[in-house]
Amino acid sequence: MVARGGMARFWSLESLQMVAADGGTESSALVDDNGSEEDYSYEELCQATPRYLQPGGEQLAINELISDGSIVYAEALWDHVTMDDQELGFKAGDVIRVLEASNKDWWWGRNEDKEAWFPASFVRGYIRQCRKHTGMFTAAQLSTIFGNIEDIYKFQRKFLKDLEKQYNKEEPHLSEIGSCFLQHQEGFAIYSEYCNNHPSACIELAKLMKQGKYRHFFEACRLLQQMIDIAIDGFLLTPVQKICKYPLQLAELLKYTTQEHSDYNNIKAAYEAMKNVACLINERKRRLESIDKIARWQVSIVDWEGPDVLARSSELIHSGELTKISKQGKSQQRTFFLFDHQLVFCKKDLLRRDILYYKDRIDMDEMEIVDTEDGRDKDFNVNVKNAFKIINRATEEIHLFCAKKQEDKKRWMEACESERRRVQEDKEMGMEISENQKKQAMQNARKSRHGKIKGVSYNGCPVPPPHQSLHPIHQRHITVPTSIPQQQVFALAEPKRKPSLFWHTFNKLTPFKK
Repeated sequence: MVARGGMARFWSLESLQMVAADGGTESSALVDDNGSEEDYSYEELCQATPRYLQPGGEQLAINELISDGSIVYAEALWDHVTMDDQELGFKAGDVIRVLEASNKDWWWGRNEDKEAWFPASFVRGYIRQCRKHTGMFTAAQLSTIFGNIEDIYKFQRKFLKDLEKQYNKEEPHLSEIGSCFLQHQEGFAIYSEYCNNHPSACIELAKLMKQGKYRHFFEACRLLQQMIDIAIDGFLLTPVQKICKYPLQLAELLKYTTQEHSDYNNIKAAYEAMKNVACLINERKRRLESIDKIARWQVSIVDWEGPDVLARSSELIHSGELTKISKQGKSQQRTFFLFDHQLVFCKKDLLRRDILYYKDRIDMDEMEIVDTEDGRDKDFNVNVKNAFKIINRATEEIHLFCAKKQEDKKRWMEACESERRRVQEDKEMGMEISENQKKQAMQNARKSRHGKIKGVSYNGCPVPPPHQSLHPIHQRHITVPTSIPQQQVFALAEPKRKPSLFWHTFNKLTPFKK
């Protein structure tokens, strides 16, 4: 076993992890004098030593470690101020060496040069069995199950500390807590990542819970910490519930705060700020749903070139058919898809109209939308109707488009203006989708498409799977009128048309079908 001068045990809320004598973090497995690793396994905790799972098991576990020669440390949860010489004073975050823990309420420990009693409830303990047992959990599984919960914990500690400073214990009605929420409003954004990951965490956890060893493992950890009788999925739901409660609690506080109160304006502003945080989390959740659909759409496009759509975009704003006119006056019928930051256009297959070929894209960040009057256009020297231009003032790059109807032109121009507005809103809100989430969406889409391909088309190209419908993902987005065919909103089916005698005759003479 380890000598006292060698490796030490650190008792924290998340884990019992190894720290070197100089304070550096080491492997979570024990290293004995011969250099071999000794793993405190799940079986050793709950099978070989079942008393750890009984009330008081935490103290038994700590005393076993101490008696075995390990050095155990505890981290303080709260400040402990005392005038008693036989009590150990410390501040939240201080590290205390635990020398004896036979009493469930008071432990004997050393902080700096002093040894004394301290309240056991003021420190925290949770064996990091998950991270120790790579045979049971992979790094990817732990990341999926727990997300960024440790970052949330660190943030909440700071938030709670500042909140307590604003609370008036003698006269609670005179407390001023509004400013604390305003000060930390940007920090609450970390809940977004956790909330978005939570459904995946539940799925991963449900898979593990089908096996008895995982159910027993998590229950052993809960009992060892003397936690209340709630399953691990209940504890993992707490951050999601907490962020949703803040606007409700502030609304209730505002309801009973008079306008003459010194904190009224700050509470009102805090209420609006926390509502915005909740909206941002909801928007990110919808955006994640959107990128999955965008990824599935992209992999169905034939001859795709360049970066993925998700490299810059995360939502579809508008789509439909337009006629693009080149500088030489050539007209090209194309299907356009307006995303945030870019406009992608494709060409329909001549015979299989549900197949799209990638043609090009336009960077919208430097573009300006200009209305064009009906008649002869001086830049392109052609007659146009229901036309508009997308112009880059810096490079003088000009794109000319014509819609079939005046109302179609109006919708496109409104959509382009909305695209610029939404990009700015996203920037102000801090709306970002992580690279890992984008990468995962594309991987899932390619994997799904590969499994659905059952044949090839007449030209040897894989037949794409049915296209996924994609709707605007938030009420702030423009509403697509019901008069627009559904296939123009990502279901890229050919619009209904009158039967053609030509096609009827042509199909009889060819070995393939339309």
